[in-house]
Amino acid sequence: MQPIQIQPIGIIHSCFKEKFATPRQPGLVPAATAQVEMLAPYNVADAFEGLADFSHIWLSFAFHQTAQQGWKPKVRPPRLGGNAKLGVFATRSTFRPNPLGLSLVKLEAIDTSNGVILHVSGADLIDQTPILDIKPYLPWVESIADAKSGFASENQTLQLPIQYSPQAQQALSQRPELAQLIVQVLQQDPRPAYQQDPQRIYGCRLDNINLRWQVGATSIDVVEITQVNQAT
Repeated sequence: MQPIQIQPIGIIHSCFKEKFATPRQPGLVPAATAQVEMLAPYNVADAFEGLADFSHIWLSFAFHQTAQQGWKPKVRPPRLGGNAKLGVFATRSTFRPNPLGLSLVKLEAIDTSNGVILHVSGADLIDQTPILDIKPYLPWVESIADAKSGFASENQTLQLPIQYSPQAQQALSQRPELAQLIVQVLQQDPRPAYQQDPQRIYGCRLDNINLRWQVGATSIDVVEITQVNQAT
């Protein structure tokens, strides 16, 4: 068969700036908002007429950060502790023959005042991810109540209270809109399954803050919240 050429039609602007702590599936962090900026010549309002009548949309995208690493016939899903292997087509691993992903997000608004920007929430996409296609979600055909989900049969969350250091409390008082996002991200437990050291401090960038935390036996402790230096 002849190769198929695909080009981005848009780019996503997300609060997730790096792979670590980005949700492993869409919808797990509803507070995560993002904007899909459509690129020319696809940024015309006519192409989106009728889409506002749908509550959710599918985003087809490219795993742009791992595309050059090639594919693997067997991979280690994080849910299985990073040890057991499964066939790549039984997982949602990024190491695929074609580095394509699919994400179901909530469509919050469509802005056509200057080109086209889709405002979405619940996305599991890293900032600057190329968007390849957009389709409306049809619940009457795409929601199957009795479907099986293999090894990923249950949502795994850390049901622990979140405690904030005095510094983190002070920083969060300046950015209260980030509180829900922080809680939802940390409850998804971004740590690798093989790292369970309660003394280890983890860190990630969310939006324009750096977040550092520990996971103890009885709580998730936010150690520090600092502003990102935009100059770097």
